[in-house]
Amino acid sequence: MLNKIKVFAMFLVFIVYGNFQSYAATLERMEIPSSPNPVGSGARALGMGGAFIAIADDATAASWNPGALIRLQVPEISFVGAFFNRSEDNAFGNHSEANGTQSVSLSSLNYLSAAYPFNFLNRNMVVSLNYQHLYDFTREWNFSFNKPDNTDFMYRLDGGLSAIGIAYSIQITPRFSAGITANIWDDRLSNNYWEEKRFQRKNSLDSAGNPFSLESTSYDKYSLKGMNFNFGILWEVFRDEPRKLFIGAVLKTPFKADLTHEGTFYFENQNPLKPNVYLIDINEDATLKMPLSYGIGIAYKFSDTFIASFDIYRTHWNNFVFSNQGGEISPITGKTSDQSDISATYQARLGAEYFIIKPQYEIPLRFGIFYDPAPAEGGTDTILGVSLGSGISYKIGERRIVFDLAYQYRWGSNIGDSILRNWGFSQDLNEHSLYSSVIFRF
Repeated sequence: MLNKIKVFAMFLVFIVYGNFQSYAATLERMEIPSSPNPVGSGARALGMGGAFIAIADDATAASWNPGALIRLQVPEISFVGAFFNRSEDNAFGNHSEANGTQSVSLSSLNYLSAAYPFNFLNRNMVVSLNYQHLYDFTREWNFSFNKPDNTDFMYRLDGGLSAIGIAYSIQITPRFSAGITANIWDDRLSNNYWEEKRFQRKNSLDSAGNPFSLESTSYDKYSLKGMNFNFGILWEVFRDEPRKLFIGAVLKTPFKADLTHEGTFYFENQNPLKPNVYLIDINEDATLKMPLSYGIGIAYKFSDTFIASFDIYRTHWNNFVFSNQGGEISPITGKTSDQSDISATYQARLGAEYFIIKPQYEIPLRFGIFYDPAPAEGGTDTILGVSLGSGISYKIGERRIVFDLAYQYRWGSNIGDSILRNWGFSQDLNEHSLYSSVIFRF
């Protein structure tokens, strides 16, 4: 019986299409509801469209480019909160009655860090401890089919992935620095789990014309544990005050995460002519190979008040693989790895920042645009974005308090068709996010 339940691991939606004769649910692939591409944190960075690899001059650098941590001059503590509203306008080509917009909203802690610069052996160094929320899986779908029978569906996905990071940066030469962040993914330390809940009711008629229902309910919880590293460098190419040119690079290592899967599957046939009930408990261990990603950024400081930056980033989603006793599966396609046609994705991000500088305070104005595609079978789903940001940096004696606010809008049209190919599925994505950061510099 367990062989009839295909457990493909994380990031999978399962939609039951009414084939109750198998007495088992089938899982279909899905895209990660939030951006699937690994990026850093912070309202300042997001206000610039995420073009931050060569700028990263605050404690969020541990998530963007640990080599840039060296730019911190004083100890600092940072806190980042996030809120989003995501709507998915779903269209089922073969079941137009199920068309409609599904939406979810959520607020969360996006980043928390403490950084401390020091000098040792005549070298400037910085260490930091960080928490970063990387992926969000919140999604809720409720819809109905009216043919061949009336069928109601409910799907709920909750949870996410985050990491505790320990970062170190060293200034190798006056213009070149390097750094490393060790990311610990462990559900005992931070939220590293997701839960899937599914319900389906199919209303039908028996041979005598009497109505009855078929119902299935399932619950699955996945917990993840693993470790990987971010390696980063920052090079100040030239300095002709006030003009400066920076080049930064970051590599985030692939890793094999341990998965624990617990769940139940309940099925009830209420047909009085052949009633039956099934209850299945699931408990298994599996692994999930997380992909390699890397990026390079360039930032040019035109003056003391204006800087522009550009990043390009690549993620090897073809190496994203779920493994259990049944073999290796691509979570993106739901097929075996050798049957899947998955390509790497490229992000491109462009941002700018302008400062209004006064003796006691500074007010930034930020803008960014980005291309943030999602991996899909046979290609990618095009997702674009734009962002705006501002804030205030206020000096109190020798200390400084920085407050930043950023708005980000992501959208995609006619995407997700490979999620449910047999049902003519596609969706339009609209996601609004608000980030706020508070930084205390001592």
